[in-house]
Amino acid sequence: MRANFNRFAVSKYLRYTWLMNIDEKYMRMCFALAKRGKGRVEPNPLVGCVILDKDGNVISKGYHKKYGKNHAEREALLKLKCNEAEGGTLYVNLEPCSHYGKTPPCVDLIIERKLTRVVIGMKDVNPVVDGITKLKNAGIKVDFVLEKEARFLNRIFIKNMTQKLPYVVLKTACTMDGKIATKTGDSKWITSNKSREEVYNIRKMFDCIMTSSNTVISDNPKMEHKFKCILDKDSRTEKNAQIYKQGNIYIASKENTPLKDNQLDLKAVLSYLYNRGIYTVFVECGGTLAGAMLKEGLIDEIYQFIAPKILNDNNGMSCFNGAQIDKIKDCKPLEIYEIKKIDTDILIKTCICNVFK
Repeated sequence: MRANFNRFAVSKYLRYTWLMNIDEKYMRMCFALAKRGKGRVEPNPLVGCVILDKDGNVISKGYHKKYGKNHAEREALLKLKCNEAEGGTLYVNLEPCSHYGKTPPCVDLIIERKLTRVVIGMKDVNPVVDGITKLKNAGIKVDFVLEKEARFLNRIFIKNMTQKLPYVVLKTACTMDGKIATKTGDSKWITSNKSREEVYNIRKMFDCIMTSSNTVISDNPKMEHKFKCILDKDSRTEKNAQIYKQGNIYIASKENTPLKDNQLDLKAVLSYLYNRGIYTVFVECGGTLAGAMLKEGLIDEIYQFIAPKILNDNNGMSCFNGAQIDKIKDCKPLEIYEIKKIDTDILIKTCICNVFK
């Protein structure tokens, strides 16, 4: 009797493991589809959908292609005849919407097409969405898979929706001992031409570039971009500086921004940008602003370019400067999610731990 029970338990476990592997396979397919909408769906999330018939065959795929257009589930379902998906499974990396917006509720169409199972990557952080309850009430089985990966894919949407602030990525370029310039301010060039070309390409992925008056005065950078924000509390920058020669510029100063500890309230600046439709910000600056933003918890990710050079001078300027720390345990924890070699340098992409939970 015990042997029969054990065989049953093993068989059940193997089936569960097989199903999880299948679910992960199709959810990763959803992720790949969702990424195709990047740059066109914002401020909406990236969403992909895969539909299997009752026999487990893929019969349709879809993704959210553009803001205001069909959501991924509707895109995939409308490719099918009314009864083709009946008894099947729908995979989608974000909870199906249950409310009317620019398009009708996806959950209603899922119920109408008589699917029996929906596998979801993550619950929608938009409080008006409750598609899961509606699906369950209709007798549709709901499962979750790869939730952490799903949240990472839509980390920008999560930050925008839950905090009403832009997603902030800080870029640094330093020596192996963490220096961005010598004590005299000389910094040209720490990293290679290829790394600087990479930065030019990365900038295009963001709605706004932010920098400080210190950086404008010391480096006189161009920072070409469609929209730039300069933090210049005391209006010290010259209007003939290179950064002002191109793009739309917003200057945050004490004339238009509240102060905090006699400095610009950085969160207030980000809130203002968000209300202007800026959902992502790329920060390029020195150690003072970088340290202040890190200390206030305003950075979501760090892109750190590291050159194979050592300054060997503690008087050199550091990437971050703004806190008094006595214990290593009080360091800011980061999580590396990508390492890339660029010519002689490396680029390390990190996110702030717990930012997606």
